Amino acid sequence: MTQHDHLHPHSHTQPHAPRNLTAAFAAGIALNLGFVVVEAIYGLLANSMALIADAGHNLGDVLGLVIAWIAIVLARRAPSQNYTYGLRRATILAALVNAMLLLAAVGAITIEGIRRLSAPGEIASVTVIIVAAAGIVVNGVTAWLLAPGSKDDINLRGAFLHMVYDALVSLGVVITGGVMLFSGWTWLDPVASLVIAAIILAGTWGLLRDSVGMSLDAVPAGLKLDEVSAFLRRQPGVTAIHDLHIWSMSTTETVLTCHCLMPGGHPGDEFLAQLAHELQERFKIGHATIQIEIHEHIPCALESDHVI
Repeated sequence: MTQHDHLHPHSHTQPHAPRNLTAAFAAGIALNLGFVVVEAIYGLLANSMALIADAGHNLGDVLGLVIAWIAIVLARRAPSQNYTYGLRRATILAALVNAMLLLAAVGAITIEGIRRLSAPGEIASVTVIIVAAAGIVVNGVTAWLLAPGSKDDINLRGAFLHMVYDALVSLGVVITGGVMLFSGWTWLDPVASLVIAAIILAGTWGLLRDSVGMSLDAVPAGLKLDEVSAFLRRQPGVTAIHDLHIWSMSTTETVLTCHCLMPGGHPGDEFLAQLAHELQERFKIGHATIQIEIHEHIPCALESDHVI
């Protein structure tokens, strides 16, 4: 005989972003889209690969902001007959798409930067400096708008980090423009674009790794399966556990399922409520399903670690 118990440490409301985040996304998208147009035009006029590369990167960031915003809206939708968890996983897909967009930008910037190394051409350094300085302001303001919630949500963190990196990249372009103005070393422009690509690649790696892991139902970063397993085994009356799985329902919610063998009998709802509370407090696991198994001589089909 077995019994399923669905643990609810808190009421499961639909995940949502802070109230001001909708306005933050709208403002950030408008600011960056306008800046992309300005930066691309002046990049062409100034013959600056660094500005054009940064404009392309910023365009990717605009798309990333749009995707992240859409994912947050979709994640608020209630569960349905076809999507019993709702569309919360859209936030994970958004983070993955953002990472892929950045990788595509790195490839394009690198190819053009290498091509320009052989023939840098004349660069309007003053224009480069002015436009890139404006980029620091635009990206810095957008990052500030998106900062709330970015610590605990990989989807928001992806959008936030894009803006932070863009501000730093724009600062690098300003410095490069200043050096070119006084030295005449136009080869620094394509070199700067390659440095920009390297910075983007380095900053994207963590986002790509985490989003791919979440997409493949990996144990969320910061959680160790062995620690959760040991915690469950220490519970009074639990002699063994199996079929333990931990994965991400969304970029902010963690799910656990497990079978607990308790030969002494069912522990009661109070025990399960306390266990749910501790899973939330210790491991930030807010959606747990525990199956209680009483008869140790009745084999469970899922007892083997190799069976899912």
